[in-house]
Amino acid sequence: MPSRQRAVPRAALSSTLLAAGLALTAPALAEPSAKPLARPPAKPIASPESATTLSEISVSGDASGTGRPSGTGETAGSLTVPSVAAQRAAVNATVGSVAFVDATTFQNRYANTVRDVLKDVPGVFVQERYGQEMRLSIRGSGIARGFHVRGIELLQDGIPLNLADGSGDFYQIDPLSLRSFEVYKGGNALTFGATTLGGAVNFVTPTAYTALAPNILRIDGGTFNTIREHFQVSRISGPADVLISGTATNSNGFRDHETQRTRNLNANFGYRLAPGVETRFYLGFYDTDQKLPGSLSLLDALNNPRLANPAAIAGNQSRKVTTERIANRTSFELEVGRLDIDSWAIHKNLYHPIFQVIDQDGWTYGVAPRWAGTFDLGGFRNDLILGLRAFAGINEARQFVNVAGLRGAQTLDARQSASNYEAYAENRFWFLPEMALMTGAKLFSSNRTYSNRGGLPASPAARFANITYEGVNPKLGLLWQPLPDIQVFADVTRSRDVPDFSDLAQTNTLGTTFVPLAAQRAWTYEAGSRGRIDRLAWDVTLYRAELRDALINFTPNPGLNIPAATFNAPRTRHQGVEAALTLDLTEDLTGHGDRLSLTQIWTHNDFRFVGDPVFGNNRIAGVPVDVLRTVLGYRHPSGFYFAPALDWVPQGAFADHANTLKVPGYALLGLQTGIDFSNGVSLFVDARNLTDERYISDIAVVTNAATVAGGPAAFFPGNGRSVFGGVRASF
Repeated sequence: MPSRQRAVPRAALSSTLLAAGLALTAPALAEPSAKPLARPPAKPIASPESATTLSEISVSGDASGTGRPSGTGETAGSLTVPSVAAQRAAVNATVGSVAFVDATTFQNRYANTVRDVLKDVPGVFVQERYGQEMRLSIRGSGIARGFHVRGIELLQDGIPLNLADGSGDFYQIDPLSLRSFEVYKGGNALTFGATTLGGAVNFVTPTAYTALAPNILRIDGGTFNTIREHFQVSRISGPADVLISGTATNSNGFRDHETQRTRNLNANFGYRLAPGVETRFYLGFYDTDQKLPGSLSLLDALNNPRLANPAAIAGNQSRKVTTERIANRTSFELEVGRLDIDSWAIHKNLYHPIFQVIDQDGWTYGVAPRWAGTFDLGGFRNDLILGLRAFAGINEARQFVNVAGLRGAQTLDARQSASNYEAYAENRFWFLPEMALMTGAKLFSSNRTYSNRGGLPASPAARFANITYEGVNPKLGLLWQPLPDIQVFADVTRSRDVPDFSDLAQTNTLGTTFVPLAAQRAWTYEAGSRGRIDRLAWDVTLYRAELRDALINFTPNPGLNIPAATFNAPRTRHQGVEAALTLDLTEDLTGHGDRLSLTQIWTHNDFRFVGDPVFGNNRIAGVPVDVLRTVLGYRHPSGFYFAPALDWVPQGAFADHANTLKVPGYALLGLQTGIDFSNGVSLFVDARNLTDERYISDIAVVTNAATVAGGPAAFFPGNGRSVFGGVRASF
């Protein structure tokens, strides 16, 4: 194993983590200072997302008889899940590039996938392949990888959704069951203990306190024989509260062999055990059955986009996933700060006939205490976050010959075990009334154990492996807030991406073998500003990441849907611009208090190899250089609104790391319109790709397309013209 992966002896690191955990809890027991803080709590910054947010439903009195607390504006929240306003304020207090999005901004869309909720966040690249299969990348994390998630931590209500090896799926994210979500790019996700290149996305579900209404019923549908039903009900009774929501979706999809069926159920139950003590249980059940149409040649993808790959049909390729999740957060309001103790368990079963039948069953479980508080330090305000995380999992990974989607002869019987122990701290010291110094660090030890009990790899070394990755990831930053609504920041962070089992257990000519990859390491430098002046709101960040041993993917045979292989590139560089601007063009346009605004989102991606022995200084394939989105939004006090949108990719991405083949750029025109009635009923229409543009949505990246006779079957066509509509009743 490379020496750089064991820079700290494991026993010594474990002792360090334990000692750190004991030391970090000390401030929670300190007496509160009687001195006034040098810096008052910061006012939430108006981000471009919030600048165009629809007005939230006000709840006053208890006319519904549900026990819902009275108030105006936003609902109050509770100890385990604060109000949406408090959530937004916590995100905007981060020294670095972040984004907060209220669910009201996408509730009047056909929001079926995470792309539908993330596409308005600058710096986030998410593209659909088919159904809910997609690729998510932030700052080039998991670049060229078209399945699962690598380099981004997915959380629901602040509790991890990723498996213990770091991989993650989108199938259990139900956009209709969200109240908000938070994007922490890169090292800014240290607040959750995440220090990967891409950062973290936290999907927040509503509670009975933060729900937009006690009862919500919704039905929508449209093109591709799509129909979806959704319900949500919540109640408060004394110290207890409960919320249950469910969504069922059926769609034939744009392409042949793309039928999708999903059933999602989310529930949470909260209880105030005592003054300042609250516990909340989360339950989830997620069932997905998705047919896979596979990838096509570039010619077919642009001229016959509805086709399915013949191999996908012959093998009846599909993805059937059933996941059950239980989690708990118990929160204690202390004399100084708040202590949250999270625990979770996730069971996932996967039946996935592709080039072979992948049949997996596994558990992930963990515990994570986290303390956060503000106190006086030498007469100055100090904000501190301290946390520990311990989580592990076991996955039984089996493979069989694919006989028209059924199991044939067994080719693999493996066990994949992962464990992680982490301690982290983040501190903001307000040494001037308008300026804070941010420091932080994370210590981690991650173990991956692989045991191949079947199949015939060439050597015992490929059958059994045990590897541990250890290290320290520091962060240093500066925040200047000259006005309550304006922030300027700069920071430098160290990230470490540990390979998951999709990287480590690779399929090649020897069968399925263990490849001992190094962890990806990077220093990321960023500077930016967010805020609002009069009619202009902005969120702009420039960043540059210098990577070592970058985890780079390529697909050996995309036509057969073989999982991508991974290698360590010695040096790469990721740099870019993440920008969003919103301008209120006019108010009171018709004399009735209406409003017209323009939003421009720009993500610039410059990802390259640096002096690579094979690829020189080529661009890393898979992500276009520029992605732009323009939205013109109009809203009338009567509840009527419309928003035409233009998604523009001036130049398509390279399909190979050798940079011999590039897909064409494209422009997509869409329109959202509808009306929200005062009685809680809403009607909406979401029309997409109105010009029926033929374009490439995603690519199964190869090393050199010029060496593939006839060109690689590596392309996924984007959806054609589609129109969806629906009705929602809130009461």
